[in-house]
Amino acid sequence: MNEAVAPRRARGGGGAARRAERTAVRIEAARFIERNIPNLDILNDETIEIIERNAETVLAEIGVNFPENPAALQRWRDAGAEVQGDRVRIPRGLARQLCATAPGSFTQHARNPERNVEIGGRNLVLAPVYGPPFVRDINGGRRYATMEDFRNFVKLGYMSKWLHHSGGTVCEPTDVAVNKRHLDMLQAHMVYSDKPFMGSVTEPVRAQDSVDMAGLLFGADFVQNNTVMTSLININSPLTFDATMMGALEVYAANNQACIVSPFIVGGAMAPVSVAGTLTQVLAEILVGVAYAQLVRPGAPVIAGAFVTSIDMNSGAPTFGTPEAAQITYGTGQLVRRLGLPYRSAGSFCGSKLPDAQAAYETANSLNVGLLSGVNFMLHACGWLEGGLVSSYEKFVMDADQLGALHGLARGVDITENGQAMGAIAEVGPGGHYLGCAHTQENFKSAFWRSDLFDYKPFETWDEEGARDTQTLAAARVSKLLGDYVQPHLDPAIAESLDAYVAKKKESMPDAFG
Repeated sequence: MNEAVAPRRARGGGGAARRAERTAVRIEAARFIERNIPNLDILNDETIEIIERNAETVLAEIGVNFPENPAALQRWRDAGAEVQGDRVRIPRGLARQLCATAPGSFTQHARNPERNVEIGGRNLVLAPVYGPPFVRDINGGRRYATMEDFRNFVKLGYMSKWLHHSGGTVCEPTDVAVNKRHLDMLQAHMVYSDKPFMGSVTEPVRAQDSVDMAGLLFGADFVQNNTVMTSLININSPLTFDATMMGALEVYAANNQACIVSPFIVGGAMAPVSVAGTLTQVLAEILVGVAYAQLVRPGAPVIAGAFVTSIDMNSGAPTFGTPEAAQITYGTGQLVRRLGLPYRSAGSFCGSKLPDAQAAYETANSLNVGLLSGVNFMLHACGWLEGGLVSSYEKFVMDADQLGALHGLARGVDITENGQAMGAIAEVGPGGHYLGCAHTQENFKSAFWRSDLFDYKPFETWDEEGARDTQTLAAARVSKLLGDYVQPHLDPAIAESLDAYVAKKKESMPDAFG
């Protein structure tokens, strides 16, 4: 009798296990992309040589400004540059020579080691939108962002399989004092996600807060010997390195944390209208920013790149997904690779006010350019709307879904014996079909990338279910992801130390909203 009962128990238990597996919440995180496809190089050798020579001419003869930063001016003076007032002129070859100590790749550690990312080489790390003061969702429309929104976006980033990085200012929480909100934002990344994150750059003291809080999370010694943060250091293009951003760079570089040295390029406003002229300015600014990080601490990790857009000459509004922006992104990738540095550019850029067809076209153009241009760190990979003024809940999950397609494209073509599928071709033969052949049965679960968002049902089924468009489907997915969210474990002692640090810092100063 026992022998008869045991198999029934096994079947019942197996069924229960399968049912539990189907209903369990899966928090998946894909490994960062490792490209097995070539970069698209659009500049020939002669063009590259002209741009590099012109960039050196800009640095030697025109120079760059370091306003209100006497320590920076002294560093440049000591390195052999000519300093007159705030203007620094750098002899030909000096900036490139200084850049040589920056590593070609580095590991950014996450509090969960399984989420560590390798930035550089053939890799691509995807991070969400950064900086918008507004948020938008299908129910509430466009409004100022709050700290609750910020935490929601961190949770969405944690729950999104194809994002490798938690990012930084995923939206700007305007309901918290300007001088204190960085503390809440950092704590949210540290507590609600276990993916890598970015530090604050709005004041040097806030950069130091980031380093100190990271020391509580990882251990102070670990932080000094390993990179646990990236930070976005925008150049005040054209050719100006303001004291606030450089002050933050100085803090991060001195503490072995990575800076994204990134010219902010709006063609026709912050750079020339021509592609070659813009590439010249971008390269000059990259050379100076990276070199300065090395003056602070030789060997400090740096990511070089650019935020690139053109301008509508009628309205003055930035435009996205344009061929000129693509050419600058491709060209900058070639120039940065010649420097041997990791490259940052591209994102889910669009100028649309809604997550509509314009947003989709412009975003798709920009994301694919980023993949093919050799970008190693893509900020704004999901959630960007209205020229970067808005973090959109629906577009966040729409973009994050499409990042899965980038993973599939980057894998390249499988040419193993299984990939060649000769057995399948022989089994099916002329006039047959592949639906039931052994090769299809063995590979169908992993053969094709599958959207978690789009609707491929027959018209009748789609219509009966409410004829939902993509934005409506995305809103439902936002609700599901936030509903399924489970906070990753954090040592209670570390959590308490972060609480105490934030409380003490907030108590030390009055609120400032200006």
